[in-house]
Amino acid sequence: MRLPFHTVRLTGQTVCRRSSAVALLRCSGQRDANVSHFSHSVGRCASQALIYRSHGDPCRVVQLENIDLPPVGAKAIQVKMLATPINPSDINMIQGTYAILPELPAVGGNEGLAQVIEVGSHVKSLKPGDWIIPKDAGLGMWRTEAVFAEDDVISLPNDIPLLSAATIGVNPCTAFRMLSDFESLKPGDSVIQNAANSGVGQAVIQIAAARGINTINVIRDRPDFKQLSDRLKAIGASFVIREEELRRPEMKEMFKTCAKPKLALNGVGGKSATELLRHLQFGGTLVTYGGMSKQPVTVPVVTTSALIFKDVKVKGFWVTQWKRIHSHDEMPFRAMLDELCSLIRQGKLTAPACTEVGLQEYHKALDAAMQPFISSKQVLIM
Repeated sequence: MRLPFHTVRLTGQTVCRRSSAVALLRCSGQRDANVSHFSHSVGRCASQALIYRSHGDPCRVVQLENIDLPPVGAKAIQVKMLATPINPSDINMIQGTYAILPELPAVGGNEGLAQVIEVGSHVKSLKPGDWIIPKDAGLGMWRTEAVFAEDDVISLPNDIPLLSAATIGVNPCTAFRMLSDFESLKPGDSVIQNAANSGVGQAVIQIAAARGINTINVIRDRPDFKQLSDRLKAIGASFVIREEELRRPEMKEMFKTCAKPKLALNGVGGKSATELLRHLQFGGTLVTYGGMSKQPVTVPVVTTSALIFKDVKVKGFWVTQWKRIHSHDEMPFRAMLDELCSLIRQGKLTAPACTEVGLQEYHKALDAAMQPFISSKQVLIM
């Protein structure tokens, strides 16, 4: 069912009225009829939201607008956003290149932390004051307030740092699952990864260190390489190397003191992924979860022999798909969040390096999020 809405563009732009609008829908399932992202409701307070009405350059198509909140239905909750990061998947959605795309117009943002301020009469699992994060992509978190279905969110304890809570649902969950689901890793085992300075990479380093697993962390060369290397080692990285070092004889020296990796994690693609594959031990696994280079993962002749004679495996992972597969049973997601929160409380898992930006400065945040060699995640603070 399409629900009418009313929006007002900010910063002196003209009022925009439409007789009907598209609710931002999950790609699977239906929402409560009383839950909407764009709704006209006389007397309800307005939420500010970052909305895009067409795909393209985020700095051009995203606009800050007012949208009226719908009534809170029996199985719905009203929330106030606290903090919401800008992830590569958010940028790709706006550009129109992501695997799932909401109907337009849409509110940006797939991850974030909110606080419950009102609950419907049939809501059982949440109460005012609770912290929540979305269970799935597509809710549209770049806004000040929202009305969501109870089933679309999951609670978090409020005794962990705000930035850790706001960034827990995508990168740490991706790292956790990849370290848990593909190889049986024991203390003393090794993992090799590229994009080690990314949000996922930083989470991999810390979760692996907490489990006694060595990490070989590959990053592109840059002017501040030493500073970045020191920062990654400070959070638990065993080794930090430049991409070009993957083919140097020094790698053999490293493996005299460090076991060859059972698991390789690829967030870049292209030649970088090929080089990771070369260093896997017999029976190891390469898992691809991203493609920052926009180059395909190739298997050249030398690596084909590795597939045949070393029995290495090539897999893919998408945390959104994992969440959807387990959507019928909240327990696996809950258990993962509980373990991650325990690591956070112990000081073994911290938020990635973050730059906090006010919602009104969203253009600045979007521009920074798309720059190369970025080691700080942009987080919109509401």
